[in-house]
Amino acid sequence: MPSVLIVEDHALFRSGLKQLIGIEPGLTVAGEAGDGLAGIRLAQSLRPDLILLDISMPELSGVEAIPRIREVAPGARILIVSMHATAGHVRAALKAGADGYLLKTADEDEFLVAIRALLKGRKYISTELTGSMIISYVDGNAEASSKADSLTPKEKMVLKLIAEGNSNKDIAAKLNLSVKTIDTHRTSFMKKLDLHNVREVTRFAMQNGLVGDGID
Repeated sequence: MPSVLIVEDHALFRSGLKQLIGIEPGLTVAGEAGDGLAGIRLAQSLRPDLILLDISMPELSGVEAIPRIREVAPGARILIVSMHATAGHVRAALKAGADGYLLKTADEDEFLVAIRALLKGRKYISTELTGSMIISYVDGNAEASSKADSLTPKEKMVLKLIAEGNSNKDIAAKLNLSVKTIDTHRTSFMKKLDLHNVREVTRFAMQNGLVGDGID
């Protein structure tokens, strides 16, 4: 019997997913977690067939958790379930290794269709997300066109932390680096991306799925 792990920080939504899975014959909920790190631990111990994964969560985002889940539970199928409907969030999730992306606004029938598709080894993208970019990405034909790809991992991390409202001093403390080093990374990525202020940095981060938009 296929098993499902639910990784979602909102208890009410987790409960709804459990009830929905309960009406589908042949499915069982193996466990549930309220943040990304707990999700990774359960994925390793439970080895579920399918993981329903939110994006915006405490400790570790869903996108950040995907590669680590792949390491500890390589056979699990991963379906992102999120309120984020931007192409950037979808692209980031798929690039990280998600097998599908479903909006939380989907009805019960679509939830079950998505779950069945992934358990059969197929991809699934929410019917509300029908842009040609997303379709081509899933087909494996899209080029790496995101400007975010030009950034180093450290530049991307600094950009993310700035977009989340951290100062250079705060970021230096978080990453155990000097303020001067943080300033160097900041200057570098802003030049690469042609960004000129924090507002533009935040907009870029949201459009490319590096941070949430506050509605998930």
